[in-house]
Amino acid sequence: MRTFRDMPLAVRISIGFVILFVLFALFGGFLTPYDFRQTSLLDRFEPPVFLGGTWDHVLGTDGRGRDLLARLAMGAKVTLLVAIFGTLIGAVFGSLLGLIAGGRRGKADTLIMMAVDVQASVPIIIIALFVLALFKSSLLLIVIMVGFSGWENYARLVRASTLSVRERGYVTAERVLGASPARIYLRYILPNIFNVILVQFTINLPLTVLLETALSFLGLGVQPPMTSLGQIMSDGRDRLLTSWWLTMFPGAIIFFLALSVSIVGDWLRDQLDPTLRNAGRR
Repeated sequence: MRTFRDMPLAVRISIGFVILFVLFALFGGFLTPYDFRQTSLLDRFEPPVFLGGTWDHVLGTDGRGRDLLARLAMGAKVTLLVAIFGTLIGAVFGSLLGLIAGGRRGKADTLIMMAVDVQASVPIIIIALFVLALFKSSLLLIVIMVGFSGWENYARLVRASTLSVRERGYVTAERVLGASPARIYLRYILPNIFNVILVQFTINLPLTVLLETALSFLGLGVQPPMTSLGQIMSDGRDRLLTSWWLTMFPGAIIFFLALSVSIVGDWLRDQLDPTLRNAGRR
C-alpha cells in the first residue's frame, strides 16, 4: 500500500471528499441555528446567499421555509447511516453464505448458489418497491432492504476465495492434524479473504447510497419528519426552473459521494488484488 502522497490525485481528492462528507453528516447541524424541521412561511423559497439571499439561510430555504443547510446536514447523516449499516448487513450476510458454500460444498453450496442466481436475476429495486409497498416504511426497514442489495456479490466472491484457500497445503495439513472447522475458518480462511470483502464493500457502498436515494425520491424511503438527501431532491423536483438549488445541492452531494467512493474502491481493488477486477465483472 502506498502513502497518501503517492496515491493518484483523483484518489486523494475522492478520499478528501468522503472525509468532508462524513464530517458534514456528523457536525453539519452545528453550522446553522435552525432545526431541519423548523418551518417559516415568510421565508419560503429564499435563494442561497450567493444568489441574493441572506446569511440567515446560507443555502436558501425550501417551500416550507425550512433551512436547506440544516436539512442537508440531517439528510447526509441519514444517508450515511443507511448506506454504512445497509452495506454491512449485505457484507456479513453474503460473506457468511459464501463461507458456508465454499467450506461445506455439497447441497449447501448448490442451494446457496441457486439463491445467488435468483437474486442476481431480479433487480433489487423491484424487490424493494414490492416490500415497501406492502409494509409501512421505516428507517429500520430501509436499512434492511438496502442491506440485501448486493449480498450475492459477496457470496460469489467469498465462495470462490474460500475454495481457493481451503485447498492450500497448510490448510490441508491443519485439517489432517485435526484442527476444528472454526479454527480453520478464523485463522486461515478469513484473514486470506478479508481483502476481497473489503474491496467489495467499497464497490457496494455507492450502490446502496443510490438505492436509498431512489427509494426516498419515490416516496418509499425515509418518511417525514425525518429526511434524507433523496427526499430533499424529491421535495424540490417541481421547482427545478425557479428554485434549482433545492435539487442541485443534494444531487451534487450524492453524485460526488458515489463517484468518490467508486474511485477509492477501484484503487483499493487494484492495490490489494488486481485479479479482483475481472472477478467482480463476471
